[in-house]
Amino acid sequence: MDGDFKLEQLTATAQTLLEETLLGLGQPQKTLSPKWLYDRRGSELFEQITELPEYYLTRTETAILRENAEHLCGIVPNGGVLAELGSGASAKTRLLLDQGHHFGAYAPIDISEDFLLDTAATLKARYPALAITPIVADFLSPVTFPAQIAELPKVGFFPGSTIGNLPPELGTELLKRAANWPRVTHFILGADLVKDRSALVAAYDDAQGVTAEFITNILRRLNRELDANFNLDHFRYQADWNERLQRIDMRVVSQIAQSVDLCGQSISFTAEEAIHVSASRKYTKDTLNALVESAGWSLDDLLTDPDEKCALAILKTKTG
Repeated sequence: MDGDFKLEQLTATAQTLLEETLLGLGQPQKTLSPKWLYDRRGSELFEQITELPEYYLTRTETAILRENAEHLCGIVPNGGVLAELGSGASAKTRLLLDQGHHFGAYAPIDISEDFLLDTAATLKARYPALAITPIVADFLSPVTFPAQIAELPKVGFFPGSTIGNLPPELGTELLKRAANWPRVTHFILGADLVKDRSALVAAYDDAQGVTAEFITNILRRLNRELDANFNLDHFRYQADWNERLQRIDMRVVSQIAQSVDLCGQSISFTAEEAIHVSASRKYTKDTLNALVESAGWSLDDLLTDPDEKCALAILKTKTG
């Protein structure tokens, strides 16, 4: 523990991290929110994951985007805004920006400020004629659009099946909030589809261990930002397919009975006790349609790859 550490010196973000961490680790089933995975290092690791041979999702979704880029760009009205939740490096989005010459602006929205601003600077250099308007925000909270784009027509973009990482109630709330964005007309939603269990587990427990490093990096973040003393040698990564809930569960598991200090508070673990960090739900057309309808959208179209591994759902406002 750092003797110079002062709780009152925590930034607002670190204070929220502390409050949510203490709440999650105080539950009978210990949890950490996956949104805290995305510090700078976490964002870099996730970009590495998208290039792994086992991680079919990025390649497959990219192929769907490439095949349908003209059609998807056509959904954005002239002078409209493509607003992307959890934009990361905006890698796949460039397939749309390359063709969206009529776009009025691109608004990448991400919680990792440094990473977002670095990405925005790169995009401004690549697309000098396009207004790049980064928004630092937690997409699980309401998004406030800057004045210069607030009243422009908008199309939401949420690729990567990130919707599957959210509990159903949070996914529904996110889509409900997006349906109430000013002048929103459509929403392009990436979803991973139910498939063979072995392919799913391999995608989230790769041979190189990048996913394991990505998930356990959340403990490093707690050590760095909250003066915790997690010994990563005493934790291991675990990924399992939950057939009943149709999802992959990702956990870090304590390999021994131990106590961890966190901002002066002691957190006890029994041997083999797990912290649930993330889940990735997979959908059928019926369960995806049920999610969309419950959030106030209608499913206008469903674009898939030939093997139906992944989908891009085009949602339309019911009043539109």
